Amino acid sequence: DQALNQMGDLKRLFNSPLRNTVAPTMLRGGNKINVIPAEITVDMDGRILPGMTPDIFLSEIRAVVGDDIELQVLTFEHGPTTSDMGLYDLLADELRHADPTAVPMPYLLSGVTDARFFAQLGIQTYGYLPMKLPEGFNFASTIHAADERIPVEAVGFGTDIIYRVLGQYCG
Repeated sequence: DQALNQMGDLKRLFNSPLRNTVAPTMLRGGNKINVIPAEITVDMDGRILPGMTPDIFLSEIRAVVGDDIELQVLTFEHGPTTSDMGLYDLLADELRHADPTAVPMPYLLSGVTDARFFAQLGIQTYGYLPMKLPEGFNFASTIHAADERIPVEAVGFGTDIIYRVLGQYCG
């Protein structure tokens, strides 16, 4: 936590790969402004680290909120249990070719993508997102925000790299 607190805006990117996280995203209660509802439902988006289970996750939430509430897991999909980093060198080489100052590094992404459907079929996927962002662009603050965006130049940079990766891979 001490190291994360020194990371400023980047803390948001590096907090989630280190622990299970949860964010309340939807709230439902009564239907009259002047009546206190008898029941409130809060939907939360939970991100569970590899090797963890929904039961462990729920026990962590109970430790914070107590036992007086009902908790229910609506959906849970296991992620891949193993990883094959066979393409890592190619991905890293092409990134360094495009930007010699780049420092490629594997990163555990707590988000969910359509890659999970390929993983269920035993197909290794890579969350490869080559971007060169302008200095001062606060990428972490735009993720899932109302104004989520990346600069057009970053899209072009990444597109060129992915094109070269495919050319190298397909020969």
